[in-house]
Amino acid sequence: MMGVMASEETRAVKPTAARVPSAEEPLPPAPRAWAVRLVVVGIVLSALNLRPAITSLGALLEEVRDGLGMSGSVAGLLTSVPPLCFAVFGVTAPRLARRFGAGAVVCAGMVAITAGLLVRPYTGSTPGFLAASALALMGIAVSNVLMPVIVKRWFPDRVGSMTGLYSMALALGTSAAAAVTVPLTDALGGGWQSGLAVWAALAGAAVLPWIPLVRDKGPGSAVGSVHARVEGAGPVQHVHARVEPTALRITRSRTAWALAVFFGLQATAAYITMGWMAQIFRDAGVPAGTAGVLLAVTMVMGVPLAFVIPRVATRLPHQGPIVLALGVCGLAGYAGLYLAPAAGAWVWAVLLGVSNCAFPLALTMVGMRARTGAGVAQLSAFAQSTGYLISIPGPLLVGVLYQHSGGWGLPIALMIGLMIPQMAVGVLAGRDRTVEDEAAAAAP
Repeated sequence: MMGVMASEETRAVKPTAARVPSAEEPLPPAPRAWAVRLVVVGIVLSALNLRPAITSLGALLEEVRDGLGMSGSVAGLLTSVPPLCFAVFGVTAPRLARRFGAGAVVCAGMVAITAGLLVRPYTGSTPGFLAASALALMGIAVSNVLMPVIVKRWFPDRVGSMTGLYSMALALGTSAAAAVTVPLTDALGGGWQSGLAVWAALAGAAVLPWIPLVRDKGPGSAVGSVHARVEGAGPVQHVHARVEPTALRITRSRTAWALAVFFGLQATAAYITMGWMAQIFRDAGVPAGTAGVLLAVTMVMGVPLAFVIPRVATRLPHQGPIVLALGVCGLAGYAGLYLAPAAGAWVWAVLLGVSNCAFPLALTMVGMRARTGAGVAQLSAFAQSTGYLISIPGPLLVGVLYQHSGGWGLPIALMIGLMIPQMAVGVLAGRDRTVEDEAAAAAP
């Protein structure tokens, strides 16, 4: 796999994006081989931990509701906590990374995930459960934002492959938590507390590879150096180019806004799926264990597709066709949930799993729509924080509609309605342009 990634072509970087050092100016040191390997391990282990806090709860949501005495509306609020935390804490990630280094911030994030997952099942109250969940989600939030930055900084010539590897690990962690949480709970004695707390062990393992990198801010300068393809009279050459930090007005870019809205709508669909899909199947008469496996099937579809889609996306001048294909799968899956949730459960789970691969596509577009490491950091923070803010009402509204309508017809109709604008803004975000150019063109 690493051999395949090493052969991936570097995306062209416009000459104005970088300053090539003079002959007298020393080049930035090449990243150490051990550090590169450690970063790969850290990326994979961290990605495995970015969703179990959510999908393990989705598999045991009914038991948690009964144990803590939650209403349907409060449970809907619980499923809205992840995007709220991602929006609030994710926006701080670039500033923290500039001060402490991205590796140090991700390391701290993994510690926060470990502590939150270990504490939350044993707080004994809904407020305590929410607070401990928020601690874990804070760690997930900063890691969410910084993963594309770390990929761009350490692997500038392998953005598609490394994003695919990271997204594949994320999907694997997501699906594993959905599939094995219920069996693990049974094996550990049937208490939902132990079934949720066990995931802290995986998060603790993810802390280890980042410890040696706490003081290492990555290749080159604080904002990172990039490999640029210099087009000249001779063959294309790979050179180091030191990126100068610039004041990028990200809000002046239409592509940044389109990507933020696309990110928000796909996150809405993802968190509704992770928080409620198992319950939809259970209410349709599907046994709890099977409902958890169906949710896992939805999540596991991202394992192969999350590696393939970013690689395909980086080879296309426009990612709109991929956006539309994923959206059609989502519409078909929601229609199936509405018409025959139990009869075609496995088909709907597969279709919604394909649709949820809009997430790795969005991450890939973050890396493609900016030319520099600093631009990726700003775009990642803006798109994810704004997007997660947009996604907050969705899971909560589903809980309210479910409680007051007494069924899943209205919530599923809401999901179908949100898929249309997701497809539209995704096509806009997929156009071949960069936020630096758009922000500069919009400047007075």
